[in-house]
Order: sequence, then structure tokens, then C-alpha cells
Amino acid sequence: MPPLLQRLYAARGVRSGAEAELRLSRLLPPSGLSGIEAAADRLAAAVLGQQRIVVVGDFDCDGATGTAVAVRGLRRLGARQVDYRVPHRVEHGYGLSPALIEAIVPMRPDLLLTVDSGIACLAGVDAAKARGWQVIVTDHHLPGSRLPNADAIVNPNLPGDRFASKALAGVGVVFYLLLATRARLRALGQFTGVEPDLAELLDLVAIGTIADLVPLDGNNRVLAAAGLQRIRRGRCQPGVRALAERAGRRLETFCASDIGFGLAPRINAAGRLEDMALGIECLLADDPARAGELAGVLEDINAERRGVQQQMLEEAEAALDRIEPVPRVGSPPALCLFEPEWHPGVVGLVASRIKERVNRPVIAFAPAEAGSSRLRGSARSIAGFHIRDALAAVDARHPGLIERFGGHAMAAGVSLAVTALDYFRRAFEREAAERLDPETLDAELVGDGPLAGDEFGRDSAEALRLGGPWGQGFPEPLFDNVFELLDWRVVGERHLKLSLALEDRAEPLSAIHFGGWSGAGPASRLHIAYQLDLDDFRDRRGVQLIVHHLAPAG
Repeated sequence: MPPLLQRLYAARGVRSGAEAELRLSRLLPPSGLSGIEAAADRLAAAVLGQQRIVVVGDFDCDGATGTAVAVRGLRRLGARQVDYRVPHRVEHGYGLSPALIEAIVPMRPDLLLTVDSGIACLAGVDAAKARGWQVIVTDHHLPGSRLPNADAIVNPNLPGDRFASKALAGVGVVFYLLLATRARLRALGQFTGVEPDLAELLDLVAIGTIADLVPLDGNNRVLAAAGLQRIRRGRCQPGVRALAERAGRRLETFCASDIGFGLAPRINAAGRLEDMALGIECLLADDPARAGELAGVLEDINAERRGVQQQMLEEAEAALDRIEPVPRVGSPPALCLFEPEWHPGVVGLVASRIKERVNRPVIAFAPAEAGSSRLRGSARSIAGFHIRDALAAVDARHPGLIERFGGHAMAAGVSLAVTALDYFRRAFEREAAERLDPETLDAELVGDGPLAGDEFGRDSAEALRLGGPWGQGFPEPLFDNVFELLDWRVVGERHLKLSLALEDRAEPLSAIHFGGWSGAGPASRLHIAYQLDLDDFRDRRGVQLIVHHLAPAG
């Protein structure tokens, strides 16, 4: 391992070379997950009995990849009657709702398998059980005070669960259930020839895990690294390849940021504006031509999503400008934003962007559908504020105020009546004021220090891109140095392209600051926080700095 990576790994808590080796043999065994044996027994019986299995997914990237993993995996294990259904954001709401149960009735299932949802779907599970269906819930979201009346529940965050990694994404949970089901079928003599290779699904597991921003602890890093390796070797699903091509990403150097900024937005766009079934069909397509066609449809939807998002962001920025003073210590510790024309599928992106700007927990609300008296909110939080626990506290203090909520530490969803918004806003701000340390609201960049002049080479950039995998809880390296400005220009109307000189490096360095143009040129001497990345535009095989923050240097 290059010395640079050794230093970065050590700073992120990797204590030995053995810990840095992300081999699949280091994956935690499924046996630690409570409920997984009962779930695997029922799923294996359904496969052997050729029962009708309907996978119920979710309308985000984790849910879409998890649904594709479940469908592909069950078919590999011998199930012949496997289908899926994903709730429509407007028609059915979140998760396994009673409305979705009615839509599933014509599919005549014997067993429902939820992916990335279900732990809060008490009414939906009851409706399914009332029809005589079996229900297996796989989820990773935090449970409430009551659990659904399912036949089996697999969730690492259940009370008393002994599984060492609580950070599994929904796609990771269902992948573990497939591993346990394969073991059960093996014991029953199901496989007479070559055993199904579930590692073929790891590209999808990696995409869902990274896209859902769950902490990349050791176990998740093993899953993500294995999936990224498959993609780099071209051993990925046709839909993954087609989406990467649409996003302009090279498979040979594919990394976690290519998922976060390339593939995930295109998959998510289907669930935000249309029907997530489009994204799932792309991931399930075995024919490259069909996969390419669906990837093109997702590309068009994503372009529409960007337009809707930009308009909503401008409206949110205008709402912020009306807050006095502009958010800083002493102003509201949390923000609730609402516009009656906003789209419920894009409020999560708005909340995330505004959260980054003001460094406060943000909930963005939109009507559940045009003209509806019900609101759907998407919440994004900052380090030190558990957003799902805060919503639970508001719900406990004000019974009936919130219709529904769920999520985890950094992201959550909430539904309430439009007439309750002002009361909820005050209650949420009070809860945030009690829970947040004022110092937490002072945003700061925590980086990895400076790079030496000889560490700006192509070898370093390649090691950084192919290292990691970087993500939530194992952050992508961020460096800072003082540079002399040699030249600058504006590109694409609002991005700054910089040419920089470093004291102990002879060659100039190229840098880009996306969205960095503010109407005034930068100072001649700059302190810059940046990431070092490859620059392969037009096959130039160079390096460039991706600027996160710059300020005049003394």
C-alpha cells in the first residue's frame, strides 16, 4: 500500500494491514442477524414449494438495488414465480401500505418480502396477513415502539440484535438473507450441481450501500469494495454498465463518487418523478440493448429532475433570505421549508442542499400530491443530531401532530396535515434547541492536512480513486495547501478554472471550483481545501484539484 494511503487509513481508524484487506472472507456471517434463520426457513420453503413471491421494494436507490438483488437472487436460488412491486410515491405513499396491498392483490402472492422498508408498516403488514399471505420484513431503519406482525423480521437495528454491523443498508440486509437462504437450501439438498454464485449481485449491493449514505464500517466496506471490483472488471449487470456509459463514467477507474454523482441520481430520478419500476427494470435487464434503452429513459427523467430541483432550490434560497438573521448561531437551530408547488419526490434533495449551506437540520415539505391537504417532508441532519430520534420525541410530546415518520440518524421522512405545519415547526425547533450543542452549528472542514509537492502525481490520484472505498464514516480524503494563483477563468457560466503554483513543485496544477464564481476574481494567494482526482478529459491522463473551499491566504 502506498505510504499516502497508509496515512489516510490510519487516520480513519484502520489499525493494521489485515484490517485494510477488504476480502469477502472478512464478511460477518449471517448467523448474527436475529430473525434471519426464521426468514431463511420460510423463504427456502417458498422456493422449494414454488410459491408466488412478491418483493416489495422502495422508491430510492437502496430500495431499487435491493429489489433487483432479491429478484435476481431468488431466481438464482430456484424460485420460478418471483415478481416485484414498488409503491408509487403519490398513489401509495411509503412502504407496504394498505393501498399498496390492494394493488398487489391481482398478483396473488403467497409470500411478500419487503426490502428497505416494512419495519414501520404495521397497517400494511396487517392487511397482508388478513388476506392469508406470509410476510417477511427486511429493513435497516430504526424500529418504533411496536413491530409489525410479520412472520419474520430481519433488521440489524432491532432491540437486542447481536449483529456487529448496525450500518447495513437495505440492500445489504436482503443480500444477507439470500446468503442464509442459500445455506438452508444447501442443507436440504437443493443444489445437485454448481451452487448459485450470489457474489454476482455485489455490484448492486455496492451501489445501494454507497448511495444510501450508510456508514462505511468495516463490513460495509468489504461489500462495497467487492462490488466496485466487479464493476471495474466489467463483470456487472448490463443495466449498471449502461447507466455508467450514460453518466460518462469509465468502468476501469469506477469508484464510490461515480455512484453518488453518476448512477444513483439516474436511478433515483425514476422514483422521484415517475415510477421506480423503470429503474428496477434497468437493473434487471439481461439484454444490453434493453438495458441501454431503459438507461436512456432514466437519463431523460434525470434531466427533468435537475430542472425541477433547480427551481425548488432557488425558491428555498429565497425563503432563506427572508429569515433574519441569515442562519447563524442565534438563529433557528433547525429549519422547516415549504412551498405549495414543490414536488414531493425532490424535497429530499432540497433539504440536503440547504443543510449543506446553513449547517442545520432541515426538513423540506411538499404537498403529498397536487392540491393535497397532507404534506410529505424529507429531513436531512448534521453530525450530532439524530433526526429520527428528534421526530420521535416531537411525536411523543405532541400526540397526533405527526401522522407518520421513520428513518435513521441522518435522514428521515415525515407526514402531517398542512394545517399542522406551523405548530410542528415550532415543536421541531424547540426539540433541536434542546438537543443541539451551539458549537455544532459552526461548520468546519476537517481534512487530512497538506500534500507534499511530489504527492500530486498521477500515481497518487489513482491510488486515491481506487482506494477506500470512501463514503459516509470513511470520508474521501480532503487536503489543504497554500497556492499562488497563476491564472483563472470562468467556465460553464459559474465554475472557476484555476492554474496554481506550489512552492515545492515545479509544474503548475490545474484546479476547478464547481459553482465557485461569485462575480469577483480570486486572490493572488489562496488557501484551498481540495480533493486530488484524475483528469482524463480528452485522454489527457493528468490530475486536477477539485476545490471544496478557498480563501485568501495571508
